Amino acid sequence: MTRKHRPEGESDAGAADPASEDAASEDAAPGDAASGGTESAAIVPEVEETASAIASMEIRGAATIAGAAAEALATQARETAVEDPATFRATMRAAARRLHETRPTAVSLPNALRYVLQRMEGDDVETLRRRVVRSSARFTRRLEEARDRLGEVGANRLQDGDVVMTHCHSTDALACIEAALDQGKSLSAIVKETRPRNQGHITAEALRELDVPVTLIVDSAARRYLDEADHVLVGADSIAADGSVINKIGTSGLAVNARERGVPIMTAAQTIKLHPETLTGHTVEIETRDEDEVIDPATRSGIGDLTVENPAFDVTPPRYMDAIVTESGQFPPESIVTLMRELFGDGAETPWAEP
Repeated sequence: MTRKHRPEGESDAGAADPASEDAASEDAAPGDAASGGTESAAIVPEVEETASAIASMEIRGAATIAGAAAEALATQARETAVEDPATFRATMRAAARRLHETRPTAVSLPNALRYVLQRMEGDDVETLRRRVVRSSARFTRRLEEARDRLGEVGANRLQDGDVVMTHCHSTDALACIEAALDQGKSLSAIVKETRPRNQGHITAEALRELDVPVTLIVDSAARRYLDEADHVLVGADSIAADGSVINKIGTSGLAVNARERGVPIMTAAQTIKLHPETLTGHTVEIETRDEDEVIDPATRSGIGDLTVENPAFDVTPPRYMDAIVTESGQFPPESIVTLMRELFGDGAETPWAEP
């Protein structure tokens, strides 16, 4: 089951892939002439394994998911043994569709697929294959560079001695803390456990590896501990054109409480988290996960007739966020649409769709 989020504001702008200028930079190489035929090729096992790992949250975190999807497309390209360019393209689209269906809310996933597939150009299979592999590598490299730049921007909002409250696990949020530590600032953290999957435990472990003092709390204690926090720092799975932040369930309530307590809250998110389809009023699909994450079958059976809801994400209106920090700078949530229009073109293409 899924729910939809419709942004509060709509625009007539469309969306496409950011940084499309790289497509022309790749050299086309000669190859064998394309042969018309009726070949077919299957999705390779490695792509299926990646898709399953994303769906089961073995691979988690929006940026990590995006990188894994791009690498999976490169693997598909390397291992697809066909001679017909049309068949190669069809196989790549099928692999992308398999990956796309795994996590509907994390827009970094389709943005990664767009980045790679929109650069799949050429007249022969070897050229197409090389374009996919190079685009995947370039995308992964850009993720790393964007994370570093974002961290530097976010670190400027943190002061020496600050106590930072976190929710869920975000590599972008951690980048801000890492950069602040590199600047010589001393920080400590209050980490929400983030049920039902306890992603806060991953954050706590990462922070301890950085020698950051950590206090781990149950989610329901957040309001009490906000009095001890100087900042709330969260990531995002998607950001809508109106500045709404779609992130792990519990983010919205935390933001409301932080605003009431006067604690500033910022979202750290690379621009791959911007949802281009919301520029034209499309909704963001909110993933609902299996009830077994909330209650085991034996306990559920013992209780009797019961409805269990397990939404993975919620929507925080822009008025509750102080800033969205990206590799392109810091933005008030309401102005993020300006950045989206600069980065995206005239249509949110779906290059994995059948022509």
